[in-house]
Formats: sequence, structure tokens, C-alpha cells
Amino acid sequence: MRSLQDAVYNWLTIKVVADKRPDDLSANETADFFYEMLKEDHHLTDIEIHRDEEMYQVECMTQEEVRKFRFPTELIELILNQIEEEPHKFKNYH
Repeated sequence: MRSLQDAVYNWLTIKVVADKRPDDLSANETADFFYEMLKEDHHLTDIEIHRDEEMYQVECMTQEEVRKFRFPTELIELILNQIEEEPHKFKNYH
């Protein structure tokens, strides 16, 4: 099993893409998949995301405690930025 931090990172990265591209079925399905993994495998609840110019912070509740994770904005938005810079490489297929 991956670490909780890895799971949160993977979910947040694709969620940022899915939120920006609501018509991107693949991104939305992948974000949903990772979200279910957070809930089922890691037993997370009350997941909240906060963003500023430098960092994303995810706060969530495990079965035992509140956990907080911080990720650089640049790192989380890397895939989204690649998609926006070269949209011809990331077409939506319905």
C-alpha cells in the first residue's frame, strides 16, 4: 500500500486537473478513483483543500487524528500547466 502522503498527492494532482477541465471524463474518473482510495484504503473523512500562491494544504481526518499535508503549488499544478501549454496533446475523447 502506498503512503497516505502519496495517495493525497496523487488525488490532489488529478483533482486540480479535473476541476479545471470538467468535461475531461478521464481526469474526472481518475480523481474519483483516487478519492475513493483515500476514503476506503486510508479511511479519510472531512477532506479540505486550501491553496495560496505557494502551497496547497490538505487537511483531513483519519480514524485517529487530524492530518495535514502541504505541497508546493508548482508541483501540484505541473500536469495542468502541461495540458494548458500543449492542449493539442491532451484532447478530450468522449
